[in-house]
Amino acid sequence: MEDRHLTDVEALLWTLDADPHLSSTFANVTLLDRPPDAERFRARMAHALRVIPRLRRRVEGGMAGLAAPSWVEDPDVDLDHHVRRVTLDQPGDLDQLLALATDIAGAPFARDRPLWEFVIVDGLADGRGAMVQKLHHTITDGEGGVRMSVQFIDLERDAEAPPAPPRPEPEAEAGPEATRPFDAVVGPLAELARAPLGLARQAVEGAAGLVGDPSRLVTLPGDAAATARSLARQLGVTGEALSPLWRERTLERRLELLRVPLAEAKAAATALGGSVNDLFVAGAAGGAGAYHRAVGTPVEELRMAMPISTRSDRSAAGNAFAPTRVRVPVDEDPRDRFRAVHQRLAVTKEERAVGLTGAVAGLGNLLPAPVLVRLVRQQTATVDFTTSNVRGAPFPLYIAGARIEANHPIGPLGGTAWNLTTISVDGSLDMGLHVDTGAVADPALLRAGIEAAFDELLALT
Repeated sequence: MEDRHLTDVEALLWTLDADPHLSSTFANVTLLDRPPDAERFRARMAHALRVIPRLRRRVEGGMAGLAAPSWVEDPDVDLDHHVRRVTLDQPGDLDQLLALATDIAGAPFARDRPLWEFVIVDGLADGRGAMVQKLHHTITDGEGGVRMSVQFIDLERDAEAPPAPPRPEPEAEAGPEATRPFDAVVGPLAELARAPLGLARQAVEGAAGLVGDPSRLVTLPGDAAATARSLARQLGVTGEALSPLWRERTLERRLELLRVPLAEAKAAATALGGSVNDLFVAGAAGGAGAYHRAVGTPVEELRMAMPISTRSDRSAAGNAFAPTRVRVPVDEDPRDRFRAVHQRLAVTKEERAVGLTGAVAGLGNLLPAPVLVRLVRQQTATVDFTTSNVRGAPFPLYIAGARIEANHPIGPLGGTAWNLTTISVDGSLDMGLHVDTGAVADPALLRAGIEAAFDELLALT
């Protein structure tokens, strides 16, 4: 019975996955000093199947808006489907690898199988190796994925295999109490009902209504009004993205890589009075502004989406994050930009709407899927770009005998023009710039602008 039902957020992600623009699949392209031992890695993943239930389960759809989808044990998990090996054609260069990684990340999962895939890549011209690791967000989020990687990552090149865990016990049949659609409906409504003074009614009516008629807020007491305003800021944005250049959305993708020394990033963030995440966002925003100035279309602000981790345990599977969005300045002065980003992110992290993410997702799950997809597409169309920051390990790591030299995330765009995600890896911030090339005409120019923005910030120590 453990972990049978998807949470409201996970169920929402699963429903939205029917629209490829809103896919929540994320991946990593890992660069290794040599090709990993394929059989050794396969054995480690067979071990992981026993330890992490979601790796051996598939999602079975719910009852069309009346109950959440559920996890169902797959008794015939085919490791050959989930762990593959690909050899690049000559010349085996980085461009080929990134094109392959982008294609793998963009391909939809088979919905009747467990939602993960790892691809070992060899044939690189320099004799090195690579791996593309792909997970659906219903399994876990970025932080959980890092924790999950403990099952196949080692601290030394020739580490011994972990002891075999016991075989998982067969799951018991779900009783009537586990499948009542009434519970799935009442849960999110009850959570919102616990918000101050009938905020459930306000949320159901829609935050957009609060934006359109601010006078309604006057009738709410202070606590309820503050929460309602927070919901309106996060859920009631209307109109288009702020960039006049990045409003088209397609399924054409390109991946660019960036690296920033972690020690220098920490020193600069400290000198500027903020965090590494502040510096990361200020670099992304600075690059976005530089792009617009380079093509003769300057802007003052852009709207950014950013997940905030709400994880309070040490689990690997499952999701614990709240999506937020915030306007960020993109001006030329790096010091002023950092200061403004620091202040705005501090406010965003304290948004009351963050605590209602599960409840709002549960209400969304009650809508017919086409209606839900249309509403979410309308909201994501207001966002210019996405950033995400994941903490990794500050020391050397190995996969099946190969040392990790770099690990670049491929974050989901979620209907935005591009996603810049970073993970700290053995002394560096490794970034993946995942771009919708139908929105951003020149991804290389965007990457160059972001690199230059980070150089300016690091020089402020």
